[in-house]
Amino acid sequence: MEIYEKLKSIKEKYDKINEDLSDPRNLSDQSKLISLSRERSSLIDLVEAFNEYDGLVKNINGNQEIIDSGDDKELTEMAQGELSELRMKRDAMEERIKFLLVPKDPDDDKDVIMEIRAGTGGDEAGLFAADLYRMYSRYAEVRGWKKEIIDSSDTGIGGIKEIIFSLTGSSVFADLKFESGVHRVQRVPATEANGRVHTSAASVVVLPEVEDVEVNVDPGDLRIDVYRSGGAGGQNVNKVETAIRITHIPTGLVVQCQDERSQLKNRQKAMKVLKARLYDMKLSEQNSEIAAARKLIVKRGDRSDKIRTYNFPQNRVTDHRIGLTLYNLSEIIEGDLHELVEKLKLADRAEKLQAS
Repeated sequence: MEIYEKLKSIKEKYDKINEDLSDPRNLSDQSKLISLSRERSSLIDLVEAFNEYDGLVKNINGNQEIIDSGDDKELTEMAQGELSELRMKRDAMEERIKFLLVPKDPDDDKDVIMEIRAGTGGDEAGLFAADLYRMYSRYAEVRGWKKEIIDSSDTGIGGIKEIIFSLTGSSVFADLKFESGVHRVQRVPATEANGRVHTSAASVVVLPEVEDVEVNVDPGDLRIDVYRSGGAGGQNVNKVETAIRITHIPTGLVVQCQDERSQLKNRQKAMKVLKARLYDMKLSEQNSEIAAARKLIVKRGDRSDKIRTYNFPQNRVTDHRIGLTLYNLSEIIEGDLHELVEKLKLADRAEKLQAS
């Protein structure tokens, strides 16, 4: 009954969180309420599974008592007939619970900073980068997330050289963490007169946003430059020095932000990106030993690998890590990522379950 006791302790923890959420003393502490709500949300599936499992165990025990007593022959036969079905349901529920008990990524509930950059393929790569940005933006709208641009530069023909933006909401990192990597597109560019299919690429980086307690940045390690913004922005552009460039001297990381008209806001946004990148570097170092020991089916944070191909002539999307091919590219590129996201999560959990 080890699994039962574990689920029981999770149910007790869930009930305690509900008590804390309704405690008037916590109503004024917004950060605590958010933390409790996120923790509660992460336990709901397990608690629902426990309630169903608990009901099955009680029914099995009740039927077994009827069979053992043998007082009523008809009732005993009914109990025996139900018992095998109840045990099958219990065994199936135990397998599901094992799956749910796979340790969650501690960053799953965090907001993210996404970076999309045009890769090989000239103007077409920039147009594809813009398509990816629109795809993620529309998915964010469906999920009810808030988007905020941090920095961007375009190609002048509707494409994007680079764009950095944040997404805030529920389980953002959990949904998007497997999007990091090289995305490849195969299609006929609008500029191609002969109708030939071209291949180009764009890279995507997904970083979890971090709190100050998770990444300690020494102000003495920073070089901060202020300069005039470039690009669209009205009278403020090229007249007031509001753009910020921060260089982290020990690592050589450089972050810039010029989206806001306020120097302070640009500085705050740039620091968010810097901390997220430093945190990602720290995680990569910690995970290197694990990665060397076993190859993950769904790798997080590996920017060098081609993870997905979008083939427009065949309306096909292939995720190379899990061997998944879908023939609904037209819907996916418009932001319908649900099936892709869920299949990647499933593959990751199954691999972790096997490893454990």
